[in-house]
Amino acid sequence: MKIFFVFQFLLFLSVSTFLSSILAVKPRASVKFILGEESLGPLKHGALSWAAQAPAPANEVPSSTLVLAANRTNRPDILHGFRRYRGGWDFANKHYWASVGFTGAFGFILAVLWFVSFGLALAVHYCCGWRIKVKGKESHLSQRICLIMLLIFTCAAAIGCILLSVGQDEFHGEAMHTLKYVVNQSDFTVQTLRNVTEYLLLAKTINVAQVFLPSDVKDEIDKLNADLNAAADMLSQKTSQNSGKIQRVFKTMRSSLITVAALMLLLSLVGLVLSILGHKHAIHIFVISGWLLVAVTFVLCGGFVIVNNAISDTCMAMGEWVDNSQAETALSNILPCVDQRTTNQTLIQSKQVINDIVNIVNQFIYTFADTNPSPQANYPSYYNQSGPLMPPLCYPYDGQLQVRQCTSFEVSMANASLVWQNFTCTVSASGLCTSVGRLTPDMYGQLVAAVNVTVALQLYAPPLLSFQNCNFVRDTFRNITSNYCAPLEHDLQTVNAGLALISVGVMLCLALWLLYANRPQREEVFAKLSLKIKNSCKSINSKADVLCISTTPRSGA
Repeated sequence: MKIFFVFQFLLFLSVSTFLSSILAVKPRASVKFILGEESLGPLKHGALSWAAQAPAPANEVPSSTLVLAANRTNRPDILHGFRRYRGGWDFANKHYWASVGFTGAFGFILAVLWFVSFGLALAVHYCCGWRIKVKGKESHLSQRICLIMLLIFTCAAAIGCILLSVGQDEFHGEAMHTLKYVVNQSDFTVQTLRNVTEYLLLAKTINVAQVFLPSDVKDEIDKLNADLNAAADMLSQKTSQNSGKIQRVFKTMRSSLITVAALMLLLSLVGLVLSILGHKHAIHIFVISGWLLVAVTFVLCGGFVIVNNAISDTCMAMGEWVDNSQAETALSNILPCVDQRTTNQTLIQSKQVINDIVNIVNQFIYTFADTNPSPQANYPSYYNQSGPLMPPLCYPYDGQLQVRQCTSFEVSMANASLVWQNFTCTVSASGLCTSVGRLTPDMYGQLVAAVNVTVALQLYAPPLLSFQNCNFVRDTFRNITSNYCAPLEHDLQTVNAGLALISVGVMLCLALWLLYANRPQREEVFAKLSLKIKNSCKSINSKADVLCISTTPRSGA
């Protein structure tokens, strides 16, 4: 039986090594990128390609779409008859996930082989009544070697549990930090769009001495706000959906790893104690439990290989997209750029509204503030204005909506409120100026409100250019690849190392538990020794009786 178990373990480990040598062959182009080195560009990487013009199979992308991480994702597709997947990185493509899932086949196959092979060994062990026992003259030395190996493998399993706990905690924290960063960037985009919408709505209410924006401008603002709200809602909805899905996956992974680490640590320690104490019957429960948990651990190893490859694919795809951000790619589903038509229309409309507001302000200044009407004129033409003429507001854009420089007699929007404050007069109860000035406090407040709206539009509208040309998204992805990918890769390696130590440690402990628990106990040794003494005594007594009979003289001799 001992030979059967040794053969079973050697067969299992040899098959494991063979499978690992086959599945270990994978593209390594992403390693330098994940570690933060600069991208060499699409031609140097050889990873960017455009799909062929001929009709493509179901797992390939249309010819107008940029294929991201094409070389790295060139793996066998399980759903397509193990043909090579050539569609590149695409989280929404089931064929991509099938190809990534193939990278975890190593762990899944090991789990099946372990479950079947050790299950057969246990069936033979229990059904056929074969037992693993240490006999012979070198039994004491064998028991010591077995105990030492059992302690070593138990320590390896315990270290693996610690690595798994530390690695999963760091990985979960780093993953949530990365996700929070992406969500915050998307929220910033949405908030910028909503700010532009709010200030455009506020511009519709601008009123300086009963002078309003033209009605056609208000209609254009309403149409533009509808487009902006639709774009903001789309961004918010996509980000929220993707964030929720990712959080659920990471929480499930964390719960599974914590459970496995705790159970494996308890199993290895209790199994060691029971085998040392020689509880033969109780140890069988832990052997069967360990058999099942090792299979689960191998499955988790395969699952985390898949996660590792998916994260590495994503990091490479982000890096390649940074160099080709205007192309239509699968990354548009994560943090898409704002529609170019909407951003162009928003920028044009914002500039027109700003010039229209400046028109209202300057119309008031030229028509009312800087005039000297007779006292017979009605308000707002006459309110006893007097003193030096106040400067008009500078037009930030010319007739072609290009940036223009302010002239010497114009006041800029940055200091208009301070300059115009010097032209404010004090008013009487009837609303007429009682001191030198060109503006009443109410008029000054209306002018300042109009200027504040134009400043806000100038502040929030230009960032839309970074959404249109994808500079904002490009900076986001560049930051992720340089600051977040490497820690995630390191944490996943720690988790995989912990799972490997647990699997190997507990796997080797199982046979040693049975072997060491079935060693001869002291009571058994003493019982066998006393039995030999009794048998020898009986033999001596019987010989003595025979001797006595033979030497006794017969009667009547």
